[in-house]
Amino acid sequence: MVKKTIMTKNAYRYFKRDVSWLSFNYRVLLEAEDDTLPLYERIRFLSIYSSNLEEFYEIRVAEHRGVIMKKKFVEETDTDAEQTLLEITQEVNRQQWEYYRIFSEKILPELSRQNIYLYQDSRPASFHEEFIRDFFNEEIFPFLSPVMIQTGEIQTFIRDRRLYLIVRMVKKNKHVNTPGYTPGYHYALMKIPFSKVPRFIELPPHGGIHYIMFIDDIIRANLSTIFPGYVIDSCYSIKISRDADIYLEDEKDANLIENLRKKVKKRKIGDLSRFMYDRAMPEDFLSFVCHAFGIKEEDLVVGGRYLNLQDLSKLPNPKGKLLEQQTLPPMRIPFLDETGSMFRAIKKKDILLHFPYQSFDYLIRLLMEAAFDPKVDEIKITQYRVAENSAVINTLISASQNGKKVTVFVELKARFDEENNLREAERMIQAGIRIIYSIPGLKVHAKVAIILRKHPEEKNKRRDFAYLSTGNFNEKTAKSYSDMALLTSHPELIDDISRLFAILEGKLPAPEFGHLLVARFNMVSSLKRLIRQEIDHVKEGRKGKIILKMNGLHDKEMINELYHASEHGVEIDLIVRGICCLIPDQPYSQNIRITRIVDMFLEHARICYFYNDGKEELYLTSADWMSRNLSRRIETAFPVLVPEIKQEIITILNIQLKDNVKACLIDEQLHNHFKRDDNPVKTRSQLAIYEYLRNNHRE
Repeated sequence: MVKKTIMTKNAYRYFKRDVSWLSFNYRVLLEAEDDTLPLYERIRFLSIYSSNLEEFYEIRVAEHRGVIMKKKFVEETDTDAEQTLLEITQEVNRQQWEYYRIFSEKILPELSRQNIYLYQDSRPASFHEEFIRDFFNEEIFPFLSPVMIQTGEIQTFIRDRRLYLIVRMVKKNKHVNTPGYTPGYHYALMKIPFSKVPRFIELPPHGGIHYIMFIDDIIRANLSTIFPGYVIDSCYSIKISRDADIYLEDEKDANLIENLRKKVKKRKIGDLSRFMYDRAMPEDFLSFVCHAFGIKEEDLVVGGRYLNLQDLSKLPNPKGKLLEQQTLPPMRIPFLDETGSMFRAIKKKDILLHFPYQSFDYLIRLLMEAAFDPKVDEIKITQYRVAENSAVINTLISASQNGKKVTVFVELKARFDEENNLREAERMIQAGIRIIYSIPGLKVHAKVAIILRKHPEEKNKRRDFAYLSTGNFNEKTAKSYSDMALLTSHPELIDDISRLFAILEGKLPAPEFGHLLVARFNMVSSLKRLIRQEIDHVKEGRKGKIILKMNGLHDKEMINELYHASEHGVEIDLIVRGICCLIPDQPYSQNIRITRIVDMFLEHARICYFYNDGKEELYLTSADWMSRNLSRRIETAFPVLVPEIKQEIITILNIQLKDNVKACLIDEQLHNHFKRDDNPVKTRSQLAIYEYLRNNHRE
C-alpha cells in the first residue's frame, strides 16, 4: 500500500558510500556459500571478492588516508575520514573471518568430495616429497631473492599486489637446542615469484585423487634449503595495497599524456593503504614487522594463511566443465542474420541488443560494413575501456585504411586502463585515425558511435546511423557484463548525437538537445522533471511509479528527489547492484524498495522508467546516479521511442523484480536479505531473461 509522509529535507539521512559498497562486496561473497552453484563458480566469486577489495583499498581507502595526511582534498574532514576508516576496518575484518570460514568449511570439503585435495598447512604425503623437492629446485629456487630485514637501516620496499613471505629463524649453533637458551631472531623477506611460476601447482595424482599445492607451501617446505645456516622458527604471509589513484590536472594533450605515463609508473610506489597479514602471526612477530616497515596500527587488516586469493580464479580444475558454471551461448538475432546488411536492417526499424545474452558480433559487423561501404564518409566513436587487441579498434583501422574519416574520442583517465587506452590510441594514430584525448577536468563516459552515410537514392541527402549503449565498446567485457545497446537511424536522435560529438570536438559550447539527456547540460534537470511529474500525478489522485536500475546511487541531490517522491506516495523500485546511499524503511522512504542482484553476469545496464500516467517514458543510459557521473562526466541517456522495444525492456525490469533466487532486498542496516517467497515458481532473472529473449526473437 502506498504511504504518504511529508518531512523536511534536513531530516534525510544517507548511508556512507564506502560502507554501502562493502555491503555489495559481501553479497558477492555470499555467492561462494551457495551450494546450488557449481564448485568452481563459487571459487570464482571468492576470487572476485578479493579482487574487488584490492581495488577498494587502492582507491577508496587511499583517498581517506590522503585526507588525513593532507595529501588529498575532497569534501571530507580529518575526523570524518578517521571515523569512516574505523568503520571500514571493522567491517572488512568481519568479512575476512567469513571469507576464510567459507573457504575452509565449504570450499575445501567440497573439493575433497570431488577427489581434489588442496594441501593446507599439512606435510605433503611421502609419494609427493620427491616431486615437490625437484619442482622447487628446478622451477622456483632460481627466482627467489630473499632479503634479510634490519631495523634502523634503509627499509626494503614492498611492492603492492605482491605476495611475500616473512621468515623468522635463528642461526645454527651448539646452544640452539639447549633448554633455557634464548636465541636472537633473524628475519627475512621473500617475494613469491608470481610472474615466473603459477600460484597453484598440480602434483601427480595418486589413488584416484588429484592434488594441488600453493606455491607458498612448496616454498615453506623448502625453507631449510634457502637458509642453510639457520633453524627456521616460523613463516607467515603478508601483502600490502598502495594508493593507485591518479590525479591529473587540466592539461592539454601532450602534457596530459606525458604526465599520465609518469603517474602510472608512480602508482606502484604510492602511499600505503593496507597491510594484510596472517592472523596466526604472533604479536611479537607482528610488532617487529610493523616497526621494521613503518606500519601503523590503522593500516592492519587481518587475513589468513593464504593471501592474494584473487588468484583462486586460476585454481586448476582437473574435472573441467563438470564443476563449472555452464555458459549461456550468445544468441543470434534471426532478423539481422536474414536481412544481411546491418544498414538495411536498421533502416527498417530500431534494434535493441542485449549483451551478453546476444552476440556482440553485430556491432563488429556494423563497423565492418561501414568500413567497406563506399557511401560511408565518416565514423565517430567514444572509447572508455578498450579491450586488448580490440576487434572494435581493428575495424576502425580498416575503415581508415579504406579512406573513411575516423574520429575516436579516447578517455585516457579510465582507471587501471590508462596504459592500454594510450597504447591502442597510438596504434590508431599510426593508421591515420584522428584521436581526441580527454577533456580537461572531465571524463567522457558516454558510449556512443555515429556513422555518417550518403543517402543511397537522393544525392544531397544523408542516411546516418547510430549506436548508443549502456556499456563499453569492449568485446571481452561484453561476454560477462549485462548491457543494452540501441541501433537506430532516427533523424532526431542522430541530430542530438551529432551535437554531442560537436561538444567533444570543442565546436559547440552550449548545445540544446531534443531527445538526448547529457550530463552537465540537461540530464539532471530532465530527471528531476520526470520524478516531479510522478509526484504531480499522485497529487491529482493518479498512480505514480518509478523503476530505476543502475550500478551506483550516491548523489544526495537526486536521492533527495526520490525521498521527496516517496513522501508523496510515488512507488519506487530501485535495482542497484553496488553503492546505494539511500536508506530504505525510513518515514521518508517507505515507498522505496532496493533490490540487489548478483549472479553469473555483472549487472551493468542503467535504465530509468517513469509511469507517466500510463504514457510510459523509458531511458537507457551510461550514467549511474553518482555525483561524479552527473556533474564531472559526459554521460548520455537516450529515450526508447519504439513501443515494442520499450515493452521488451519493461518486461525485463519486471523479471528482475520477480527474482526470488539471486535477488536481495537491502534493509536500513545494509543487510542483504534474499527474496524468498512461497511462489513455487523460482525466478532466477538472468536465466529467465535469456529464455524470454530467445522466445521473443524466435517469434
